[in-house]
Order: sequence, then structure tokens, then C-alpha cells
Amino acid sequence: MSKSLARVTSALAALGIETDVMEMPGETRTAQDAAREAGCAVDQIAKSIIFRGEASDGVVLFITAGGNQVDAGKAGAVAGEPLGRADAAFVRDRTGFAIGGVAPVGHLTPSRIFFDPRLLDFDVVYAAAGTPRHIFPVAPALLLNATGGHEADFT
Repeated sequence: MSKSLARVTSALAALGIETDVMEMPGETRTAQDAAREAGCAVDQIAKSIIFRGEASDGVVLFITAGGNQVDAGKAGAVAGEPLGRADAAFVRDRTGFAIGGVAPVGHLTPSRIFFDPRLLDFDVVYAAAGTPRHIFPVAPALLLNATGGHEADFT
């Protein structure tokens, strides 16, 4: 088991999220790939989108429905600071994950987390589990509560 996957499974257990992490036969790097592999609607994929807070230099995580795009202006207003692009090195350094496998839990450093209310329209959503081939199913309300995320309009 990879270090990233182990960190996610440990974080899920610590948060009280009982789920089965699934290794998919194909890659799950994009929401479309993950939806195809999970056999679900693209909006049932809980994407973890990372921005860099320009004032705080911190990680700002937006958990959004797979078919939605994060609007940088709305996201900055929600975060209360201008947001910059988080390049691959920043994402790996701060979260411990490579782009394409960023999980909503198990980050190396704390993140401020904002949650797309669209995800709450589903009984179950699927999120990355730290690798480009692993995902986990979870009730979106449980994910929202366990991560301490804040519902917000940022799409």
C-alpha cells in the first residue's frame, strides 16, 4: 500500500468514516475518469481542488461536484483572500498528494475547506483516496461534517 493511500485510510478511520477504499481497474485522475470507473454521474465525484492563499500562503481546499468548475473570483471571496494557482510542487509539498489523486482528507498540513452544496444532492459521492487509481464512497453530509468544511457558493 502506498504511503498516500495509507495516510488516507488512517485519516478516514480517525474521522469515523467507515468506507471501503476501492482500487479501480482504470485511472481516476479526472472527474470523468472517476465517474466512468465508479459507474456514477460525474457530479457524484467529489473533486479536491487546491488553491494557494496569496496572503496566508496556506492551502485552501474546495471540494466540488465533478461537473462544476471553481470560479476563482467567488472562491477568493469565500476564502477572504486572493487565491493563486497551486502548482504541482505546492500541492505535493503541502498535501502529500500528486495532482490527480488529491484526497479531501489526510493532508500533511491543515487546510481551510469549502464544500460545494451540489454534492449534498446525492446519497453517495466518490472521492480520491490519494492515488490515481483509488477512490472511496461516502455520504456527502458525512464528508462535509468530518472535514469541518463550510458549504459555500464558489462555482
